[in-house]
This record gives sequence, structure tokens and C-alpha cells, in this order.
Amino acid sequence: MSVSTSTENNKHTIKINGRFDFSVQSDFRKAYEEAPSNSSFIMDFSSTEYMDSSALGMLLLLRDYAGGDNAKVELVRCGTEIKNILEISNFKKLFAVS
Repeated sequence: MSVSTSTENNKHTIKINGRFDFSVQSDFRKAYEEAPSNSSFIMDFSSTEYMDSSALGMLLLLRDYAGGDNAKVELVRCGTEIKNILEISNFKKLFAVS
């Protein structure tokens, strides 16, 4: 499990490899706090195998950091299981999900 980041044109991409759970909380927070809060954020789930309720909380913290209702946060490359979790938790109303 690991968190990796990249930035291009004020778009900060955060990629979670493996499990997105409380064990990556510290690394995840560092990943988005390194970027200016007015950045656009992209969460890349292409290598994410699992997501739990603590991950949902971390996504909400990212959204708050990025501007709350005005935040530009996209959740991309979500597998079927991740999409189901986001749909059940109504996160599709808070984030652009693909």
C-alpha cells in the first residue's frame, strides 16, 4: 500500500496503490497538503484494491481542504467495487466520479 503524487498544470494527482484505509491516513494527508488548496485534485483509483469507511472520511477532508462546495476534486479510474461504495455512500453527489 502506498500513496504517490504528481502535479501538472495545477492539477495534483494522488494515486492509492493497494488498500485505501486508515493505514495510509498520514501519507494521504501529506499528499494533498503539499499542494496549494486552490489546486484541482484528481484521485486515481486505478491501482486501488479496497476502500473502507475511513477512506471516505479522508476524501471528505480532501474536499474540505480543496474548497468544500467549490472544490475541484475528481475521482477517476474507479473499479466496480469502488464505484459501488461511492454510490452507496452518495459520494457521487459530492465528487465527479468516473
